[in-house]
Amino acid sequence: MRTKNFFFISLAALFLSGCVVYSFYPLYTEKDLFANEILTGTWVDGDSAEWKFEHPYIGKELPENLDKTSYVLYLKDKNGKASEFKVHIIKLGGHYFLDFYLEEFLDDNNLDLASFHIVPVHTFARLKVTSNQLQINWFDQDWLGKLIKENKIRIHHENNGDYILLTALPKELQKFVTKYVDSEEAFKDGIEAVLSRK
Repeated sequence: MRTKNFFFISLAALFLSGCVVYSFYPLYTEKDLFANEILTGTWVDGDSAEWKFEHPYIGKELPENLDKTSYVLYLKDKNGKASEFKVHIIKLGGHYFLDFYLEEFLDDNNLDLASFHIVPVHTFARLKVTSNQLQINWFDQDWLGKLIKENKIRIHHENNGDYILLTALPKELQKFVTKYVDSEEAFKDGIEAVLSRK
């Protein structure tokens, strides 16, 4: 957005402080996905965290079962704590966007009351690609909240006073991100990760 769910827990301090936009639904539909190798490989960010993107297998680990339209992100911090995310990349209006989703966040051997109160959400970010670098910028939730409050945007959402959760379906989400992809304000206080190829 970090033990088994390293990215969720470590970025949760940022995510849950209102720094990113949460969505109940993904940014993509199946027809938006395309085979690619854009993220494939190992990258390092400015905090020395390692971001390893691999294509998952559907079924047995055979070459013909490799799903090149999606990625598994293995994110490991400098202390060795790691987690896995499902990541999809789509292209809209000439821009790349990433959808992050923590698919397996509950440890069946360690279920407790706190675990039952964790609901995974999608977060999405703009992606800029150069030959050896990825720049990932998440949309800022405070910016979104201001737009909603001022009636400058109409998008399906729920707001409990602490967090805004988008409940719009993918097509509406896509209109939203493409409309504001070039807005400096949309990303000004959001999370940014600049990754260099390892």
